[in-house]
Amino acid sequence: MDLTTIYYLIAALLVLIGLLGTVLPILPGVPLMFAGMLLAAWAGDFQHIGAATLVVLAVLTLVSLAVDFWATAHGAKRVGASRLAMLGAVIGTVVGLLFGLPGLLFGPFVGALIGELLHHRSLHPHRVGHATKVGVGTWVGLLIGTALKLALAFAMLGLFALAWWL
Repeated sequence: MDLTTIYYLIAALLVLIGLLGTVLPILPGVPLMFAGMLLAAWAGDFQHIGAATLVVLAVLTLVSLAVDFWATAHGAKRVGASRLAMLGAVIGTVVGLLFGLPGLLFGPFVGALIGELLHHRSLHPHRVGHATKVGVGTWVGLLIGTALKLALAFAMLGLFALAWWL
């Protein structure tokens, strides 16, 4: 196996891991995909993928990062989440990874809920209701961010494939 083939295999692996990373928050999904695409372009001496395509892919990568932060923050801010709720959502997401798909779905919600309850230091029914609203808002923000990242990831894959074969 020659070195170019190894580079292409590594590039494909980076793209696949990156695609997984768009739904697994612990991995920097779209940046990994971009790194794989850049490696593939380099391995092919930029014959199939040129500078213009790489610039567009880089911009889409940056948009993906901005969308991820915006969607999460917007979802939480819209329902009045505290910093502890945001931190709780992140911790809940990481811990949720240990429990597979159910953990990924419910971890951010539970983490935001607990963070908001800790912020107010009260189990008063009004506070529990507000904390639940914060948990749902944060979870919806994460869900929207993930959907947008997936859309951008597939747009990048399509653009890369189109540029490669044209």
